[in-house]
This record gives sequence, structure tokens and C-alpha cells, in this order.
Amino acid sequence: MSYNILSQELLQDNFYLYRHCNPSVLPWNHRLPNLLAEIQQYNADILCLQEVQEDHYESQIKPALQALGYQCEYKKRTGKKPDGCAVIFKTSRLSLLSSNPVEFFRPGDALLDRDNVGLVVLLQPNNIRDQSDPSAFICVANTHLLYNPRRGDVKLAQLAILLAEIRRLSLLPDGSTGPVVLCGDFNSTPQSPLYSFLTTGCLEYRGLQIGMVSGQESSPRGQRLLTSPIWSHSLGISHQCQYQNKPAAEPPSSPTGNLTEPHQTYSAAAFSRARIEHSLKLRSSYQHRLMPDGRAEITTCHSRTAMTVDYILYTPESITPPSFPGGRGLQLLGRLSLVGQSELEEVNGLPNQHHSSDHLPLLSRFRFRR
Repeated sequence: MSYNILSQELLQDNFYLYRHCNPSVLPWNHRLPNLLAEIQQYNADILCLQEVQEDHYESQIKPALQALGYQCEYKKRTGKKPDGCAVIFKTSRLSLLSSNPVEFFRPGDALLDRDNVGLVVLLQPNNIRDQSDPSAFICVANTHLLYNPRRGDVKLAQLAILLAEIRRLSLLPDGSTGPVVLCGDFNSTPQSPLYSFLTTGCLEYRGLQIGMVSGQESSPRGQRLLTSPIWSHSLGISHQCQYQNKPAAEPPSSPTGNLTEPHQTYSAAAFSRARIEHSLKLRSSYQHRLMPDGRAEITTCHSRTAMTVDYILYTPESITPPSFPGGRGLQLLGRLSLVGQSELEEVNGLPNQHHSSDHLPLLSRFRFRR
């Protein structure tokens, strides 16, 4: 499950977005029981939650989910922001190999001056017979990228940091990568260049306006173009979204072995060309269109907008020789249906009496083939 549960403090700070709501559905003491009941109903093995307010997490959410058999990992946003991201999993099904918080804020970097974060965990299914097998893990990443529609450059730089850490942690001794599930609120639409970059592995950005990167606005006000390179060479991340050398703050070694990226060097010319790439081969578990009429799926809805910005992305099964039928990796088995804007209008949008966030939960079922 991936679910932006709407931090109460952010709701109160942006109250104008919820003027359409019956005031009785907005207090936390109404919303929390609904959110917990929804999580319990869907009974997912892994939860990736965004906008998890730290005080509510420590005193209410974490104890409630621990009582349901979950282990909780949490990363609060940097600075004075009250919320963060959580990855929560059933201890009856999975064991934690490592938990790796990712901070996008970089002191002194004018581009990376925002407090968004990510969290990447390595999980091992409990039914694995050979627990020393370096491929016997699933890499689960959760993030909430910057909202600002006019700062696509910041979003892409944040994403590059996260992808570099995912790559480092999912790297196998033979140079391939293990299965990855990437969840979160990316504040970007399925028609956007950022989404295309995630799902195709490449973005040619010469001439691309910064305000067009996320697709949140049809006619962005800022006409400034992305410059090359988008992020500073001093970040230590190449245009292929991999660590160039050891990061400034050395990440912890992975329990699955020495998976740190080998030292890489790139010429200034290669780094500066107006192209970024990644090698994860991600696919969305949702189609973003409702059948049979092709209307847009909606994952978030409030007074100002109704669109898709939340995703569960995954690395599909790798192609294997005939001697090993069925593939290796993650096979998508099903997903929880979303709705369109008209269905949400019928229930007075979000939040409402029954659905207590301004986002809807995404839920996907996978088979892990090894």
C-alpha cells in the first residue's frame, strides 16, 4: 500500500483547500480511526505512508500498527516540518535487513534547499530457505517529493538522490539489481516528463521549462528552462543517477554484502549534456486510465485539484532463458481500483465522512519470483 494520509498540521496550515468539506470530518480524532480501519481492512504486508506527522506517529499510529503485527520505520522531514515518510511491514511475513533514511536537503546548495525526504528499506521474506542468498531481498523505497509545481529542477534533483540510493542498495554482486518497489507522492502527473523519466529511464531536457516537469499546471507561469547540468557535480551523483564516488556522507554498508557502487568517473562533457538516465526499469502498477471510457484515474482531490500524483512503481520480472520459466523478480497480480473525478464529486470530494485523507490509497499485489 502507498498512502498519503494528510498530516493534520498541514491540513490546518492549508485550510482553504478543504472549504468544501463538512467541518466535522476534518479533526484528527475523526480521521485517525478511519485511517487505521482502512489500513486494517486492506491488510497489506507493506505500507508506504506519506505525511505521517511525527507526534501522531509516535503516540498513536506506531502503537496501533505494532498491535496489528507491523514493524515501523520512519523518517521525519528535515527542518521544522512536522511530518515524514514511514515504511511499515508485517513481521510475520518479512524481516528487516536495513533501513536507510534519505535527506534531500544539502546545506549550501541553492537547488537542494528543501526539507523533503525518502526512506529505503531492504526486506527479506521469512520463508526464504537460504537467507545468505544475496538476491533474497526486496528493496522498498518511499518518498514525498517537493510540491511546488514551478520547481521541476528541485524535484528531478531530489529524485536523482533517491534513485542513486536505491541503486546502491539493490545492486547484486553480478552487477544486476534486485527487485525494487518505489512508492510515494511524486507531485507529478502521468503525462509529465518526470513520470516519463521514471518509467522510461531517460529524460532529454534541453529546452524543457522548469514548470512543465511535473505536469501539475497546464500553462506554468515560470518560463525558465532547465539548465545543464540540473544538479551540481559536487553532489556526487552522475547524470545516470548513480553515485560517482563515495557520497560525502558514506551510507551504511548493506547487510546483503558489499553492494556499494564501484567508483565511477564521468567527463564534464558527459555530465553536462542535457540528458539524465537511470537503469532501474520501473513500471507503474496502475494504468492511470479507467476502463472502458479512458477517464483519468484520480489519487488526490481537494478544492484546487483532482489528479494522479501517487504511484506504486516496481521492477517487473526479468527475461530469463527457457530453462527457467516464469521469470525472476516481481510479477504484478492485481491492484485496488481507483475512481475518476465524477465519482469523487458525488461524495463531496476528499476528505469526507468515510475517506479521511485528500489522497486515496493505492494497493498492489505482487508475486516475488526467485
